[in-house]
Amino acid sequence: MKSAGLYWGQRYMWLRLHQLPPEHQHETHVVLRFAVPAGITVVQAKAILTHLTRRHEILRTTYRLGPEPAQHVDPPRPLPVRVVTTERDGTPGPAETVEELTRRPFDLAGEWPIRACLITTGGVPKACVLVFNHLAVDVWTLGEIKRELRTQAAGMAARRPAALSPVRHRPAELTRHEASADAAITAARAMAYWQEEVARLPRDPFARRRAERGAPSARHATLVSPALPEAAREAAGRYGVWPSLVHVTAYAAMAAVYTGGDAVGFLSFVSNREAHPFPDVMACMFSPTLVRVDCAGDPSFGELLGRVAGGFERAREHAYLPYDEVVEMVSREGSRRGGPVRLGSEVNFIKQRTEEYGGRRTAFTWNPVPESWARCGLDTYLRIDEWRDAVALSLHAMASVMDADAVERFLRGMEHLVLAAGDDPRLTDLAAFASFAPAVPDVPGGLTAPDAPAPDVPGGLTAPDAPDGSGASTGLPGEAHRAGADRAAVQALLAAVRDAHGLAHVDPSDSYTLAGGRALRIPRVLAELSGRGWRGLTLQQLAGPAPLGALAARLTPVPRTPTPRTPSDRECTP
Repeated sequence: MKSAGLYWGQRYMWLRLHQLPPEHQHETHVVLRFAVPAGITVVQAKAILTHLTRRHEILRTTYRLGPEPAQHVDPPRPLPVRVVTTERDGTPGPAETVEELTRRPFDLAGEWPIRACLITTGGVPKACVLVFNHLAVDVWTLGEIKRELRTQAAGMAARRPAALSPVRHRPAELTRHEASADAAITAARAMAYWQEEVARLPRDPFARRRAERGAPSARHATLVSPALPEAAREAAGRYGVWPSLVHVTAYAAMAAVYTGGDAVGFLSFVSNREAHPFPDVMACMFSPTLVRVDCAGDPSFGELLGRVAGGFERAREHAYLPYDEVVEMVSREGSRRGGPVRLGSEVNFIKQRTEEYGGRRTAFTWNPVPESWARCGLDTYLRIDEWRDAVALSLHAMASVMDADAVERFLRGMEHLVLAAGDDPRLTDLAAFASFAPAVPDVPGGLTAPDAPAPDVPGGLTAPDAPDGSGASTGLPGEAHRAGADRAAVQALLAAVRDAHGLAHVDPSDSYTLAGGRALRIPRVLAELSGRGWRGLTLQQLAGPAPLGALAARLTPVPRTPTPRTPSDRECTP
């Protein structure tokens, strides 16, 4: 069995996946559907899918926590394929089966990152549905899988050999490259860029807007505009940029107007396939890169577009690095500033030229509450889909930073700005159009100031929401019991961190990162805590700047099911 560490392109998704509870991990699953050509039998379809996993090691790879998270390549074997029929025969139908395959979390340690379902009518396969764990695939890989499956199916239907491209490189070769001195130099340059850009951003871009609105919740809305593709192409041609940058500039402008900041920062996704010698490896290689845009001085659309284009160019040049080290750097920056640094906004542009809208007017739609996305630890996520005849703007936003009115105004403002790009409007013009509710003004020394430090908690670690319970007793009923439970939680957390990293000593006043904790090992720390009978912490919390002693206050004992006791003869009554 081949073994290797996680390559850089997997590390962001590894952390993203483990931030989610198991029942919400389907947020990271990728579903691929395609029609089965006529003339292919169920047996032949299964053979094609098995050949796919035989050719590509990434599709028969499992993942273990271990001292370091590692991937293990299993020997080839037949891929399990679920076969369901459209006929009513008393068995689960296609919709029910696909839903189960899509929503069930992957057992990373024992299950391959691919699930297959064949949908038949009269015993003939009509469609195939594949569900992938995102650790294994990115957009480029999915395109290659589609092409390969179609080529194999066409060859089998015509009873001729399929001409498939040879597999020249495998993921293990990429992992070895990333352990080289050349890759270390690339990563060091990229990390220097990240450190500089993060230091120039406010600690909380949404500080003037952030407010607790009851239980944590999120909203998801989509605006589809058939006028946007042509308007974006015209603006792109006028300024000599890609149309995608026109849409991203509209986002940056709206973010600046809404947050009231002089700079906007967001994470954008980069494939990184051209950043190393193995661009054709079938694997997940994308990761987010930080784009910071200077919005000061009431720039016009054209001026802001130039700043966005420059920011993207700098970001792409420094996108190839291990993302877990970025998480650790941001944690240290939060310790320096006295509170968590939030980089919780993502922007993703995707071409979907096979999709069509078919409408003539802009449509705004509220989608179901994104309960799983709300567990990812982000503030907002904007997905821009360029269809054949329209552009779809889909915005996820936590209720703590955007109410429903703000979400709709944000999307309509983006559309308005792109359509008005020929007039070269300024941010003040956009602000007048959007008419957002007034933001909370900065409060000197308060939490609404962008770089305000986290307030000191009276009593230090003995405060109810931050303690290890080692302070003076208040004499309240149950105080001694709570203090004992708090001390036990602190000791359990320190022991879990110490054992996961082989550390001799861990100081409860240090954050996880300052204590020597590595971001990639947080899932193992959480597993160690669970084994010791404690739960309540998330990956995001451990990756932040809070002291371990304070984090321990979030831990709660795992309820243990009492073991039934057989009564003795003395306890029996006649």
